[in-house]
Amino acid sequence: MAEFNLDTGEYGRQMPYSLEAEQSVLGAVLIDPSCFALVMENLRSAAFYRPQHQQIFDVMTNMFNMNRTMDFITILDAVKGEQIFETDEDAKIYLTNLAQVVPSSANVEAYCRIVREKYYVRRLITASREIIDMAQESQAESDVLLDSAEQSIFDIRQGRNTSSFKHIRTAITETYELLQHLSGEDRDKYKGISTGYPALDRVITGLNKTDLILIAARPGMGKTSMALNILLHAGKFSGKTVVFFSLEMSREQLAMRLISGESFVDNKKLVTGQLSEDDWGKIAAASAALNQTQILIDDNPMLSVADMNAKCRRVDNLGLVVIDYLQLMTSAGGPTRGSDNRQQVVSDISRSLKIMAKELNVPVLCLSQLSRANEARANKRPMLSDLRESGAIEQDADIVMFLYREGYYDEETEDHNLAECIIAKNRHGETGTVELQWLPEYTTFASIDRRHSEY
Repeated sequence: MAEFNLDTGEYGRQMPYSLEAEQSVLGAVLIDPSCFALVMENLRSAAFYRPQHQQIFDVMTNMFNMNRTMDFITILDAVKGEQIFETDEDAKIYLTNLAQVVPSSANVEAYCRIVREKYYVRRLITASREIIDMAQESQAESDVLLDSAEQSIFDIRQGRNTSSFKHIRTAITETYELLQHLSGEDRDKYKGISTGYPALDRVITGLNKTDLILIAARPGMGKTSMALNILLHAGKFSGKTVVFFSLEMSREQLAMRLISGESFVDNKKLVTGQLSEDDWGKIAAASAALNQTQILIDDNPMLSVADMNAKCRRVDNLGLVVIDYLQLMTSAGGPTRGSDNRQQVVSDISRSLKIMAKELNVPVLCLSQLSRANEARANKRPMLSDLRESGAIEQDADIVMFLYREGYYDEETEDHNLAECIIAKNRHGETGTVELQWLPEYTTFASIDRRHSEY
């Protein structure tokens, strides 16, 4: 193997970088320190290829953060103090040359762009080489290698997601265009995806792009059934591809639930196989209808947010992502982060889910378990504080809904199968309670056009 050097890298081949662009960025700051805020917005020291350039940039960053005066003399003095060069005279000569390289700071953003692009290309090259080495030397299975490769590329892609300030007029223009679409003949294309429950849609305005929506409940309340109902309705009527990540149930179990809800054949009959000829006819019709939808199911129980994001990026015409459920997910860094406390892990996951929703530009519907805290209260209706490891989840979610059935706790209640969908948080508008009918034999919920304010 070739010996490493600065210009060729580990494998003896030229690593891409622009010496002129790196020098121009630093030179622009030397002649006009006021442009450094813009430079910091676009670059970090790691983006520079030359070690001296990284160190000079770090010196500038420290001065900026400490609110120290920045000009050629003060920067030179700080560089001398860090002993970046062999002698003070070498430092003076090099910084003088940097200041003379660029005539003005007017194009510093363009110089930053060149430096940044070269940096990401180098990261891609390095990641590719690491993947090759791992594939040649590792005894791991191909799935593990693929997951690692996807994670490496995903990490690079995340680093590219930089944005700067935009004038309010840009946002107003974009909003005005959206309002025109929402009020035009093709308004349905721009509305949030319907849940299939009109009363619920009126409160939350459907499932909107970039939203993280949380459905939380105690075990047995029907979280998965609710999610499947929404998934099925979106798959049938949205014209989009919808994705279901099941970390708890197998795809066969999910399919059986969907068939039961679509055919209105008792789920117990499906599980036991005690089906009549009429049941088989209903199942055939339901299966044919389901086959026409673009519903994709992944029942891998060891998925991280990065895995899901990578898979979803390969889906055409994606409209909705559903995850069952949050507490079963591995952290963004994978299962190796087991040393982290659970609250921090859940915090990382919920934040990553919100970022995923924004990056994919689709609603992400995630299920979550509730703690046992509500069961100690006389009024067992859940509250935001009942969310397990709740702080970050409550903060990151745009909409938080709870499922509650009084009949779950009191079998003698008047309407045993009455269910409440409690909207406890809604960034888009009102909160409240929507009543639904629980149909246990079909493991599904039906609409009751009644809603009232609870919060």
